[in-house]
This record gives sequence, C-alpha cells and structure tokens, in this order.
Amino acid sequence: MIALVHLDRPNAADRGDRALAQPAPVRIVHLGLGAFHRAHQAWYTWRATDGAEWGIAAFTGRGPAAADTLTAQDGLFTLVERAPDEDRVEVVGSIVQAHDGARVDLLGELLARPEVAIVTLTVTEAGYRLRATGEPDLDDPAVAADVDRLAAAAADGAPLAQAAPVTALGRLVAGLEARRRAGGAPIAIVPCDNIPGNAEFVRNGLVGLARLVEPWLAAWIDAEVSFVGTSVDRITPRLESAGLPAVKAAGWLDAAPVVTEPFRDWTLSGDFPAGRPQWETAGARFVDDVEPWERRKLWLLNGAHTILAAAGALRGLDTVAEAIADDECRAAVGAFWAEAASRLPAGIEHVDYRAALIERFANPRIVHRLAQIAADGSTKARVRLAAVAEESIDAGADATGSLAALGIWVASVLSGVRGPDSREADVVAAASSADPVAAVLAIASERLAADAGALEHVRAGAAAWTREPALATSADPTTT
Repeated sequence: MIALVHLDRPNAADRGDRALAQPAPVRIVHLGLGAFHRAHQAWYTWRATDGAEWGIAAFTGRGPAAADTLTAQDGLFTLVERAPDEDRVEVVGSIVQAHDGARVDLLGELLARPEVAIVTLTVTEAGYRLRATGEPDLDDPAVAADVDRLAAAAADGAPLAQAAPVTALGRLVAGLEARRRAGGAPIAIVPCDNIPGNAEFVRNGLVGLARLVEPWLAAWIDAEVSFVGTSVDRITPRLESAGLPAVKAAGWLDAAPVVTEPFRDWTLSGDFPAGRPQWETAGARFVDDVEPWERRKLWLLNGAHTILAAAGALRGLDTVAEAIADDECRAAVGAFWAEAASRLPAGIEHVDYRAALIERFANPRIVHRLAQIAADGSTKARVRLAAVAEESIDAGADATGSLAALGIWVASVLSGVRGPDSREADVVAAASSADPVAAVLAIASERLAADAGALEHVRAGAAAWTREPALATSADPTTT
C-alpha cells in the first residue's frame, strides 16, 4: 500500500503522475539517505529527461528509521521548495528502494549487478572517518574494528559483506568486493559533500582502506573505479516536524517530506564508465575542472555558515536568518568574503553569487539552526576558514578576514558555544590548556598556530568576540 496519498484522489495513479508509474530500474546506489540527498541528487535524477531509466536504491547512514518510512511510501516523498513568499510542492519518485545501511548484504547484491553504474554518497567531513590527508584513521575505533573484521573475512575467502562493517567506506569496500566477485564491471563513485578535492580524498580513503584488507582489491578499485569530483549546493535544513501545511494544502499526506530552498547547483567533473543520467537537462553543470566551483561554494557559502554559527551563537541567535540580519555577524562574513573571493581563480563569478547568498541566508522561512551547522566545527574551520588564511599568506595577500573569522570560531569554543565534535577530546584539552587560543587554533591549522603574526590576529579576534556561554547547542555530528 502506498502511504503517500492524495487527499482528493487516493488512487493517485489516476492523476497521471510519473511518481506513481512503473518504478525505474535500480542503476544508482546511494549511501547516506537523508534530506539533502533527497533534495539534491534524487531531485536532479527525477528531473533528468531520462530519469525514468535511473532508479536509486538508497541506504541510510545510521539506523533503519528513514528507510522504513520511505519504504512504506514506495520511496515517494514530497519536496517543498520554500521561497520567502510561497511554497512549491512536488512529488519525487527517483528513490525506488530504501534500506537500512546495516544491510551490507543487500548493498553487495546491488553493486554486483552490472547495470548499476553509479554510487553517490552524502557523507560529512567527520563521517568519512579519514585523516586530513585522506588516509583511513586507524585511531578511530570503528575504522580499526572494520579493518580487522574485513581482513579476517578476506583471509577466509568469504564475501566481505559477511564482516558487517559499520563505517560508510567500510561498507563501500565490501560492496565493491561483491562487484569484483561478480565480474568487475567498471563503476563511478560520486561523493557529494563539502570536502575540497572530494574525488581524490575519497579515492585515497577507499583504496587505502581496501589495501589494509586485501591488496588485490585495492588494485582492482584503483583500476576499475572512477571517482567523480563534485560541488553541491542547496540549503536543506533538518526538518523539525513532518506536519507541513504546504504539503497538506497541496493535497498530500506524507510522513517523509523535505523542505529546501529554490536555489540548487551541482557541478561535476569525471568519468562515468557505465553511463549516467542526463543530469544536465535538470540544470547540472559538467566541467573539466571542478575545483574553482568547489572553492566558490565551500568558501563563500560554507565558510559563511561556519562564521555565522559561531558569531550568531555568541550573540544568542538561533538561525542563519537571524545571524545574517545582525550587523556584527554580517560584517564578519563580508570581511571574510572579500578575502576569499580574491583567492578564487579568474573567471569564476562571485559577485552575483554573494548577493544571492545574502538573499538565501535571509530567507526567514528556511529555518536553518546554527546549532546544526556548528557540529564538527574543528573540521569545518580547517577546510572552510584556515585553508583561505593559509592560501592568502602564501600569496603575500591580506589574511585579516579569514584570521578574524578563525578568532570568532576560537571564541565560540572557549565560550562553550559550539556543537558536538568528532575531535571532542582534543577540543576539550585545547580549551583547558595554558594557551587555549593557540591550542584551539592548532586543531584547525598547526601552521597558523605556529605563525606568530597569524596567531596574534586570531587572538585579537577571539578576545573581541569572547562572551559568556549564550546557548547550549545540540546537533547531529554527521549532519551537514
């Protein structure tokens, strides 16, 4: 029974909606089923002119709840595009299977099929469980346990799926081993995240993990698997209530709606050896080099988000819309943007993009909690803020905007206004050290912490923003 029903016409197939026609065959597997995937990759696939040929089998990151809800609706869900003055509701039907991520056996079965051509991932910086260099973090107990179990299965000649790995890349290694066993058709891996150089980052992590398990598997992945670099952009906050008036007003009963902004952008670079949907017909951009677009989004949007999460929380604010309306918060973002934009490659448009960001951030109907963005701040500060400061210093340019932004982040840590962090023990130890500003900064960049001039700029910024704790944050550390 389809739980997503139209109030006026329970047999919604009579409406002629493609969402309730014959499901598309599974040709894409996705890891990290969540709101962003459904608002972004699933939407682009649904809107592609050949989307009826490209069904998605999506696996959750943790727990079966999202998969159970979507399965009860045959994978269908409503997507609400929330503009400042109106909502637009549509049904998306590209997810044709939804599974608990723990079902590594099903993942292996699907990836063994030669018609499955693509694996997409929405995994956060911390969720990859890799070092900054892209190597597996063997100090992480979950990674170490996965390596032990996978290596034991390989030594016994058993399918790696039987090891029941728990990390995202551990599960993907097991799934790819099943594909190799079945004949080894080439496949594309498409990470959709906020990691700079995500194609090479994920390649290094996946091949490195496979090498620890079985060298021949690493060699096969290196030879037969393509890694596609991407920049993804669509603000999709965590939904706080499934009961959306806009969905009901459109005539639908839905237990799994998604709210997102009208803006969307997807830039990709890389090979798809087994084919791909015509995502460009839905607005995706295919380029030879994704790095300039990746930097524009990571620095200007995500960098601003990290600044607003720290500065807004220090000022007792709750949402991005509130923070961007605050003069001090907005000035900090503006100073950082001026510097970051100067470090973008020539020819990458950023003036209109920044103006659009202000409008997007100010949308009061997109309730994007600062506490959600603040999670895993140490990793985000490294790739979104410290990277700009280091590049500015290398170019002999003014780095005060990015160093001031780092000072705000340090102040949020020292004031106790921050989200949970995958490096929690390091953050706590740094905050209680003899020189907490230097120690906290070193978590984001040891190089900047060792640079006397940079450290003094950060120290001044932290002093200017240090407050008593303004709010207690609580967020899911694997949410972007």
